[in-house]
Amino acid sequence: MKIKDLRTHFKNALSKAYDAEEVMSFFYLLTEKRLGLRRVDIALQLERELSEDALAFFKEAEIRLLDFEPVQYIIGDTEFFGLSFLVNENVLIPRPETEELVDWILKDHLGVAYELKILDIGTGSGCIAITLAKNLPNAKVYAIDVSEKALALAKQNADKNQVKIEFIQLDVLKEEIDEANFDIVVSNPPYVRELEKTEMKTNVLENEPALALFVSNDDPLIFYRRISVLSKQLLTEHGRLYFEINQYLGAETKELIDKLQFNTVTLRKDIYQNDRMIRADLN
Repeated sequence: MKIKDLRTHFKNALSKAYDAEEVMSFFYLLTEKRLGLRRVDIALQLERELSEDALAFFKEAEIRLLDFEPVQYIIGDTEFFGLSFLVNENVLIPRPETEELVDWILKDHLGVAYELKILDIGTGSGCIAITLAKNLPNAKVYAIDVSEKALALAKQNADKNQVKIEFIQLDVLKEEIDEANFDIVVSNPPYVRELEKTEMKTNVLENEPALALFVSNDDPLIFYRRISVLSKQLLTEHGRLYFEINQYLGAETKELIDKLQFNTVTLRKDIYQNDRMIRADLN
């Protein structure tokens, strides 16, 4: 089978499950991963014959996509802030909104002369901690997660991106954190309420780890409350706390942190104009 024929087959096979643009984005991601061809290369090699191994790869990908498995899990990696991260079913796939949070932190701290001490709570794939370590070479970065499997993958990502991170397995809701004197505490904790499941795509709902996604409808800010209280003890005098937040609970999250007597609490929207990030200055 030639590349042009595979492309036609792929579009037809997935057309009932996904829109045409999404199908083609899958196709180009898979061809780059398996064949090493970028989109512009494919246009020049449409007559190229594919090996049996390559066809088997695309057939398996087709089956998994029809089962609504995220394409990033099929490929095994994804890009975040210009870096490559391994991903699997034990971690959330990094989102563009989280890149905006990282960008905010970097713009606040690029050029700082002293060594920054950073704590990432709920690190998952390690995308936040590793990206900060990569772009703030004077930083000492710690990363916490409750999941042993997530931490194992995060450690691989740290090695892959050639940064040193101190990883700690810990349940932040139940355990104390021994380290202190952090300049930055950052967290993208679980924040999707059970009632919001109906808004989520099947590939997320049925594949990404529920432990990292969902909180109860009764107490959706449980992680924000706990981490904010801990941060009062963990941060240096002029330290800062950063959160990614539930877009529907921006005002409530800000109010919660305000009541804990942080000096300045800033709520920021993402590029889609949804409440998405908070920065809280201790003093």
